[in-house]
Amino acid sequence: MKEQDIKNILISKFKVAVILPCYNEEVAIHKTVTDFKQQLPESVIYVFDNNSTDHTAEYARTAGAIVVHVSKKGKGNVVRRMFADINADIYLMADGDATYDADSASNLIKKLIDESLDMVVGCRADQGENENYRRGHRLGNRMLTSSVRMIFGGEFTDMLSGYRAFSRRYVKSFPNLSTGFEIETELTIHALELRMPYGELVTPYNARLEGSFSELSTYRDGIRILKTIGRLYRVERPLQFFSIIGFIFAFASILISLPILQEYLVTGLVPRLPTAVLSVGLMLSAQLAIVCGIVLDNVTRGRQELRRIAYLGVQGVPVLEDYNTL
Repeated sequence: MKEQDIKNILISKFKVAVILPCYNEEVAIHKTVTDFKQQLPESVIYVFDNNSTDHTAEYARTAGAIVVHVSKKGKGNVVRRMFADINADIYLMADGDATYDADSASNLIKKLIDESLDMVVGCRADQGENENYRRGHRLGNRMLTSSVRMIFGGEFTDMLSGYRAFSRRYVKSFPNLSTGFEIETELTIHALELRMPYGELVTPYNARLEGSFSELSTYRDGIRILKTIGRLYRVERPLQFFSIIGFIFAFASILISLPILQEYLVTGLVPRLPTAVLSVGLMLSAQLAIVCGIVLDNVTRGRQELRRIAYLGVQGVPVLEDYNTL
């Protein structure tokens, strides 16, 4: 039996939903749906149309997809609806622009099942075609991915990839506070914070079809992603975040107080009273910041415990008996 046939038999034992967020993708959506339908014939394909002004919804239906309209603009809002509305054992998310390789779909799902993972990220390999990434995308992706690794840990190499396979347990425990393209950052950090098992798989990344255009803005969305990392750092690592602020205030307080202290030890006088008051104020602010960090750290631990309980309350991908004999 061929390897692909074995994969199809294995995947057919689960309810698989292919979820495609779309905005003005009439050029590529028919090909995208057709390709995934060919690779995952037992799956149900959903196209979530985010107020497209072209024929995206019509072409998606023609290709055999179920179309759902989402009125709130932004990929994060679309993903929120997808995760809330669709019930399945396994979710495969990709974009509707035909850039993600449908041939890799079964490999992503099989890895999720084989290794009992909650998320598998398709790391993009661009086949040497420079037009796949616009100017600044590669550098920005590396910088943002490195920032997340440094702050939250983990071993992700392509944090911004939109090609992912999820377990039901992941999807139904994901709070989703993002509205735009920063959603991939939140998806990644959610897995890290709940210590979920995750994996990566290198997949081809294709150039857009002629006449297809991306809505992603390199600099505007890059700044939004950076802000999201900062916000999640403050929320998920409050002790570290406020301790850094506290140490900065404390260092500034000590720095400006040294000349005053030196003069006081020599003369017994404090001639620059406003500077002395400023130094005291900075030191009190430093102590307050550290105390806030300690209090918020306890609150965050309680939130993490509740999220973990919610995560465990949802059934993951069922473990099958030995399917390697197929």
